[in-house]
Amino acid sequence: MGQLSGWKRERDDIVRGACGGFLFGIPLLYTMEVWWIGAWIGPPRLLVALVLTFGVVFLLNRTAGFRSTRDVRVEDALRDSVEAIALGTICSLLMLVLLREITPQTALGEALGKVVFEGVPFTMGVALANLLLRTDSDEGTSQDPDQDNQDALNVTLADLGFTAIGAVFIAFNIAPTDEIPMLAAATSPPWLLLIVLASLLISYGIVFEADFADQKKRARQQGLFQQPLSETVFSYLVSLAIAAAMLWFFDRLAFDDPWQLWLSHTLLLGLPATIGGAAGRLVV
Repeated sequence: MGQLSGWKRERDDIVRGACGGFLFGIPLLYTMEVWWIGAWIGPPRLLVALVLTFGVVFLLNRTAGFRSTRDVRVEDALRDSVEAIALGTICSLLMLVLLREITPQTALGEALGKVVFEGVPFTMGVALANLLLRTDSDEGTSQDPDQDNQDALNVTLADLGFTAIGAVFIAFNIAPTDEIPMLAAATSPPWLLLIVLASLLISYGIVFEADFADQKKRARQQGLFQQPLSETVFSYLVSLAIAAAMLWFFDRLAFDDPWQLWLSHTLLLGLPATIGGAAGRLVV
């Protein structure tokens, strides 16, 4: 039983760290300048980036980190720093492959540069997971006693509002740029489907699995879409609507454009918008 409990705690810590990495890293992933820098940067600069990242993550792991227990011993912080960099690197690689910035035709040096440079914000997100996002499970039960008495409509509107705010905050910064059309030109329908699945999975993990907010409090809420699956899908649709509105607002899409163009651009911007919406729902 003790071994099973240890594996469960390890799984929870890894999920929390990965969600923190996605939360911080995905909005910064849509930056072509980082793609280009990673494509031509040399090994010495990559090594410097890794060393600096390791130093910052080590300091964060001494005070925050991604585990449910705080690191006190230096050797624990060192081990978790290596794990945080590995986790951030894996998350970065998966997202770059998903967005077709790394393909089988990409040169090894170019792929390595992109992964290392894009992995920096992902790794920082892993290390900051506890410091900025995690709350104690017993918080909120006494802070807001009237929350349990909210009717279903109010709770649903709160989720809707905070999802929209978070989605607008992220999508507003990405929609005017050229990254979305560039990514859309290289993305085929099967990859768009994978992006939809990734958006839903990451959103679900941030809100319901990573222990960033008071899960007991969320479970007591009685909104119209308060079940984890229905809330995740509903919030994703809201984020997609926000993404489409932002693309239209910045003249990236017009009403006479083909629906395929609307679909691809909206789904690509919907990924970071959904992450923003998930972050917004953590406030509720």
